Amino acid sequence: MTAMKILITGGAGYIGSTIATACLDVGIEPILLDDLSTGLRAFGNGRSLYVGDIADQQILDRLFADHPDIDAVIHCAARIVVPESVADPLGYYDANVAKTITFLRRMREAGVGRVVFSSSAAVYQGESGDGVDESGALAPSSPYATTKAMVEQILADAAAAGDFRAIALRYFNPIGADPQMRTGLQNPMPSHVLGKIMQARAAGTAFTITGSDWPTRDGSGIRDYVHVWDLALAHVAAVTRFDEVATTDAPYQVINLGTGDGVTVRELVGAFEHVTGEPLDVVETERRPGDQAGAYAIVKRAADVLGWRAERSLDDGVRDALAWAEKLRTLR
Repeated sequence: MTAMKILITGGAGYIGSTIATACLDVGIEPILLDDLSTGLRAFGNGRSLYVGDIADQQILDRLFADHPDIDAVIHCAARIVVPESVADPLGYYDANVAKTITFLRRMREAGVGRVVFSSSAAVYQGESGDGVDESGALAPSSPYATTKAMVEQILADAAAAGDFRAIALRYFNPIGADPQMRTGLQNPMPSHVLGKIMQARAAGTAFTITGSDWPTRDGSGIRDYVHVWDLALAHVAAVTRFDEVATTDAPYQVINLGTGDGVTVRELVGAFEHVTGEPLDVVETERRPGDQAGAYAIVKRAADVLGWRAERSLDDGVRDALAWAEKLRTLR
């Protein structure tokens, strides 16, 4: 039996590269497509890396001609910074929606019938700070989040029309790195909460909590921080079990990926202090545009259909993120 071959868009980015690493560990061959606007070329070392945009017909033609035996696509390529999307909505709708449509058309022409989509918990209504399952109300609060919801709808409609079958994986909040330090967050100045905490510690400045009056147990926003290696293993499960999950009769499926536990920003600070053994200065400020109280994942469906559960702790994620930040200095 020949090994599976998976095309990963955004395959030189944080999550895409870590998924590729997890694929290699189980004998799945990853083919990477990345324009390197944020991805690291080093993450393509020893892998088939095509450098280009997901809507570049020339590069797509070459990629699919070189690899006519691709079994599935994992579509991670996207712009992802919420405040940036508020400032540049047209850029986000173009990059995340319009270019995805171009890519999906070319994928369909190439006869690739399976797609796993990197979606986001940001599509959910996040005002309550409660747990949410896949039937939860959708109310994306930023252009970034709206692009994810729009691509989900496109995939659902295209799957219903018989263009392909699709699984949308709604990520909660990835942290950490490959525990063996092969891949991790490629951006030394990330916009997510743990990244901001790490930057504050490195600079010797206070970390800013944006919003302290959310309807949560301590007033700070709540999230579900899932280790990126657990997230990568969920993708391996999604592609290996794809035909059992997204069937001809039910060609579009949505699955939450998270730990099932809510962690407030203050609690994340506490975990960081526990791992580092040092206190962190904290200040509070107003909410930012596009912010929500947040939510955490109800993850029964992932366990039922993928046989997957997150296994790594919050401290593991913080510890691996710190270790990776040290290694990243040698890669750039």
